[in-house]
Amino acid sequence: MANLSVITGFFLMGFSNTWELQILHAILFLVIYLVALMGNLLIFTLISLNGKLHTPMYFFLKNLSFLDLCLVSITVPKSIENSLSHSYSISFLGCVSQLFLMILFATSELVLLTTMSYDRYVAICQPLHYEVIMNRETCVKLAAVSWFTGGLFGILYSASIFTLHFCGSKKIHQFFCDAPSLLRISCSESHLAVYVTMVLGISLAILCSIYITISYCHIFSTVLNIPNTEDRSKAFSTCLPHLLVLMIFVTTGGISYLKPEHKSDSVLDLLLSMFYTVVPPTLNPVIYSLRNKDMKIALRKLMTRKYLSKALLPKFIS
Repeated sequence: MANLSVITGFFLMGFSNTWELQILHAILFLVIYLVALMGNLLIFTLISLNGKLHTPMYFFLKNLSFLDLCLVSITVPKSIENSLSHSYSISFLGCVSQLFLMILFATSELVLLTTMSYDRYVAICQPLHYEVIMNRETCVKLAAVSWFTGGLFGILYSASIFTLHFCGSKKIHQFFCDAPSLLRISCSESHLAVYVTMVLGISLAILCSIYITISYCHIFSTVLNIPNTEDRSKAFSTCLPHLLVLMIFVTTGGISYLKPEHKSDSVLDLLLSMFYTVVPPTLNPVIYSLRNKDMKIALRKLMTRKYLSKALLPKFIS
């Protein structure tokens, strides 16, 4: 890129200038990262090893866990490293990669969540046609569409942002490279390509949110007709947390990209960005899978299998 010779790196913003608070931030992020890492890896492993979980719903959950794992790994480890080393620098190519991967995984997750709402709509509202509609070929195509959409927007955002000139400040007002913060420090006069890309991204988020809302309205309408109170409350307790995490993901991301530019640094902006980069990957394993009865059974079987293997191994060796 042309501006590679102008600027070779950037400086990310920290949560505090106090050493003790930096250590506290590093510990907090490490705990969050380990929780997200273990939760999503556990779900991915259980679905991969258990044949009974090879259904459309768990196929999408497996993809979601992988996306969450990637999404949280793009920003959190780098932020922990910066806090401990007291060096907030990131190379130009590292910033390009971080922005591309962030947009790729975040957009793919949004489209996948929309696909999952369609899957639940068909399962609850059209149960007799579920196996025909949600066959394996359809599931693979829907997952591929989510990845393709994420990759497309990742390329659009990266190309539009990093064809701009960065000849002034190197300090990014964020703990990772994101489009609004990079746009803020650019010295290019025209930002038309970036604004067009942002409009496309926001339009996609709005369309996905509307579709998910309509799908869940149909689901809730069907659930209300269930005569069994226990089954009805179980369905609501499962669906409502889904909508809550989605609302946090879309709303905080939208605010971060739509809020007016300002020159003063604010820790509130850093905290706001955490709600769409860190919180969903940490909460999704609990909300979508670890509360699920089938997942608990699969976990018990896996633990029992490992326990029996360890118990029988000494006898086999002797």
